[in-house]
Formats: sequence, structure tokens, C-alpha cells
Amino acid sequence: MTDQAHIDPDREAWEIFKSLPKDEPILMLNLVRVKPLADYPADHADHGKGLSGLDAYRAYGRTTAHIFKRVGGRQVWAGKPQVMVTGPASEAWDLAFIAEYPSSDAFIAMVRDPEYRELVKHRTAGVADSRLLRLSPVEPGEGFGE
Repeated sequence: MTDQAHIDPDREAWEIFKSLPKDEPILMLNLVRVKPLADYPADHADHGKGLSGLDAYRAYGRTTAHIFKRVGGRQVWAGKPQVMVTGPASEAWDLAFIAEYPSSDAFIAMVRDPEYRELVKHRTAGVADSRLLRLSPVEPGEGFGE
């Protein structure tokens, strides 16, 4: 485990995100480590049901899919992490995927949607740690780093 779990963006990173170009497609690299047991708040309908963190994260994906689609988002790549070849073993991830949005405004609209804000409780309950990295699409070259 890392010393500090990252579940939601911090204020400074969110301000930087919002200051970047808004009128171009963006890719969001998602790396997620789930909790063994989901931790829902006491007033949530799924509290005490014994759901795994993966169950909770899948509920998040399933229940927010229509909002993701409505803002123009789509998942463009998904992979199952197997082994951290280079890097600390504590940075092992359960889920890895890339989501594409037509613009950063589309992503912002999704996370500000009142229904999404309620449904994201599944994600919060299930995620032990995560990384979310905004990427600007580029045409790949022939070699690494081109």
C-alpha cells in the first residue's frame, strides 16, 4: 500500500485540470485498487451487505454508464493488470482502463451531474487507492516516446 490513498482529485490538481484546453478530446488513464470489503456509509442502501470493493466499483460503472455515454464518453482501452514489472509492488492495480471524452467540459459535466454525485458513492465505497491521469491524444510515432 502507498502511504496516502488517492480517491478523489485534490483542489490544486482540479484547478490545473480546469485551466487546460477545454475544446479538444481528452483521455483519462484510470488505475484502480479496490478494497477487499466495500465501505458504504451507514445511510446507504448497500451498507452492511458484505459487498466487495470490486462489486461496489462495478455498481459505480453500471449505474453511471448512461451519464458517461450522455456526455460523449467512451472506454477506449481496458486491461487486466498482472505484474508491476518496473516500479514498486505497492503500486499494483486491480483495474486499468482509458476513458475518452470529447472535451474536458464533458468530463466536468459528468462529475457535476447531481445523479452522478449520488452514484459515485459506490466508487468511494469500493476504491482503496486510484490514479487518474489526464492525457492529450497524440499520433504515436515508430519508436518509444515519439
